[in-house]
Amino acid sequence: MRVLITGATGLIGQKIVECCHEEGIKVNYLTTRTSQIQTDDAYKGFYWNPKTQEIDSQCFEHVDAIIHLAGATIVKRWTPRYRKEIVSSRVDTTRLLINALKRESHHIKQVISASAIGIYPDSQVNYYEESYKTFDASFLSSVVQRWEQAVDGFSELNINVSKIRIGLVLSDHGGALQKMVKPIRLGFGAAFGSGKQWQSWIHIEDLARLFIHILKNNLVGTYNGVAPNPVTHGELIKGIARQVGRPLILPNIPRIFMKLLLGDMHTLLFESQRVSSKKIENKGFEFKYNNLIPALDDLL
Repeated sequence: MRVLITGATGLIGQKIVECCHEEGIKVNYLTTRTSQIQTDDAYKGFYWNPKTQEIDSQCFEHVDAIIHLAGATIVKRWTPRYRKEIVSSRVDTTRLLINALKRESHHIKQVISASAIGIYPDSQVNYYEESYKTFDASFLSSVVQRWEQAVDGFSELNINVSKIRIGLVLSDHGGALQKMVKPIRLGFGAAFGSGKQWQSWIHIEDLARLFIHILKNNLVGTYNGVAPNPVTHGELIKGIARQVGRPLILPNIPRIFMKLLLGDMHTLLFESQRVSSKKIENKGFEFKYNNLIPALDDLL
């Protein structure tokens, strides 16, 4: 089997590539940097430029499925200009792939796209399953809705579509966890707001394995990419502090302070989504890290 991966050099992409190679799956990947193109048969790079809608069509040769991860980080101040980039990096890359496939002869049967639990409304009481449809007009939710709508366009090409709504990814190679750990190690750790907001997290190894599970079993539809046991933000911060052996002595950080510091992006720290993993578990996926403490123990 050979897959084409967008975003292969990112945090999640690198782990998925590693899992693919462990499973004997060959990888083609797309990059905007010609200096990053490799020609090894098991890991072969191709150039694309979503801004100009340019793509090397040879990337589709012998490919059975696409894993679509491309998208600009949301952990950056949301200026009007950067808001547009967040949307375009998801929608325009999807459109480029679809338009290219319309022109090319290929035998791609499946597309697995990243998505995000940010599509669900902020709530401390709801327990979100994939069937939930009452979304709000927040920036993140609108981004994910447009992203998923664009991805659904692959189905018009008789390609099976799967979407994975990813939660907070815990990794030992960057990402949110390492940003949380640094101030705690220095003795400046504190929870944001009340600390009661839900954090639906997932160990990066389980997330990569989840993508491969959907790939190998050709599962269609939307799946939440979260561990079975979400925790509150306060529990997460306390768990990290215990793991690194540092006390939490500072008071919780008020929302107004973070809004002044980060602008609208501060909502990332305060929104609450408690999300279910039952659907993917019912499809035979078994999490290696069901609970937070074992996950932190592995990563820290």
